[in-house]
Amino acid sequence: MEKAIAVIDIGMTNKKVAVYDQGLRMLDSISRTFQSLIVEGLQTHDLAGMEDWFLDRLSAFAKAYPIGAIAVTTHGATMVCVGEDGDPCAPCVYYTHEPGEEFQERFYALAGDRRDLQASTGTPPLSAMINPSKGIFFLKERFPEAFARSRHALNYPQYWSYRLTGKTGAEGTYTGCHSYLWDWKAGRYSSVADALGIARLMPFPLRDSWDVLGTIKGEMAERTGLDRETIVTMGIHDSNASLLPHLAKKKGVDFVLNSTGTWCVLMHPQESYGFSPDELGKVVFFNRSAYNKPVKTAIFLGGMEYEAWTRALSERDPEGAASACRDEPRAEVYRSVLSSASEFILPELVPGSGQFPGSMPRAVQDGRAYALADIVSGSAVPPFMKDGERALAALNISLALQTLVALERSGLAAGTEVFTEGGFRKNSGYNAILAAALGLARGAGEAYLTDISEATAFGAAMTAVAALERTKPDSLGDRFDIEYKPVKPMEMLGDIGKYRAAWLALVSKKGGCA
Repeated sequence: MEKAIAVIDIGMTNKKVAVYDQGLRMLDSISRTFQSLIVEGLQTHDLAGMEDWFLDRLSAFAKAYPIGAIAVTTHGATMVCVGEDGDPCAPCVYYTHEPGEEFQERFYALAGDRRDLQASTGTPPLSAMINPSKGIFFLKERFPEAFARSRHALNYPQYWSYRLTGKTGAEGTYTGCHSYLWDWKAGRYSSVADALGIARLMPFPLRDSWDVLGTIKGEMAERTGLDRETIVTMGIHDSNASLLPHLAKKKGVDFVLNSTGTWCVLMHPQESYGFSPDELGKVVFFNRSAYNKPVKTAIFLGGMEYEAWTRALSERDPEGAASACRDEPRAEVYRSVLSSASEFILPELVPGSGQFPGSMPRAVQDGRAYALADIVSGSAVPPFMKDGERALAALNISLALQTLVALERSGLAAGTEVFTEGGFRKNSGYNAILAAALGLARGAGEAYLTDISEATAFGAAMTAVAALERTKPDSLGDRFDIEYKPVKPMEMLGDIGKYRAAWLALVSKKGGCA
């Protein structure tokens, strides 16, 4: 009898349970959001509330579908400390919390030189606690008694698989994602894990994301109505789950996946690991793919920037902003913005999170800078921000230029195909500008839009099917189709180079508003 697959897909904003058949067709799904729990003034994940909801959804789906396997995929930069009783023993703090510069300096005093760490662990310094080893360091300092009760330090996907099975494990896509915890050259947990005293708390060796961690434990079977033999896979990092379908369909093709959402994650599969000397200190890192291969990666908070700036535009010109977001972009507006080279929108909403550390979010017109906060409040607004269509063009150009820098840092070369999926797939202005910029950068506009619905959950489902059938995900490529739709570059944008040079010069000044 063919089995169904349940996927628990945990994003920072939306949590989802989806059901697939073994042919990788989605049969059902439901999602919701959860408010953070505030613990001593800190945003923390509502683990208990999420678990109750996941189990309720699994129970409902178990009545309708013959679920034989469960896979978990989660956002990054999160670990859970578990005590002897099997429950979390310390708060699961949001990785967006910034403990401050003194904390960051204390961390690196313990962990070591930033460039040396990047060379050995593939990890650059990121702000807040986006390096999850910083989250562990924070718990040790802020909740020392709670942390001292830790028996296991589990990656976020493996925490949820542990809750379902009672068994611990670790796999490479999460351990190797800007964590500072994996030494690529030594093939073991890193000196940072040793310095933090958590190497002994983390399961080893690393396993494959489609390996079976175990079957659901008895109490979970009783709670959900699932068969006691329902298998649970190791779990997988969300961006690497999104990459899996393309690895199955584009074997032997040099490509970068531009996975867009709150984060834009640019992933370029590689055959070998290593940075050039001039890359050290830049915001570029190596993921581990599901096949334990290096994936050169660059990130920025593109979706968050788009939402913040479009909200600001709506305050200044509600009707114009709404129509600009809804209608097809007019090339003449983009040409006008580019040719004037005097109207700019600059990153970063969360300083140190993307490709331009130290740059502050602001708009610039005719040399004068305006802080985003002032634009939102209305206390200081550049004239172009009062024209929704023109301001959206400047925003899309900014996002495309950030993407281009991230692509270049991920190893973009002649012939590299770029696949954009996720939220920005529907942003025709952004895609047309990016395609034009790619042509300028390397003589070809090989940009494509993909049509995978819910790519993260889909990739996770591939791991569960592989587990059921005792194969690997790349053998499943004949079960699904992906449309790679070419993007037509916006025409006659000869001023992109001039505008980009001016934009980069402003970013390098790192803020300062009139």
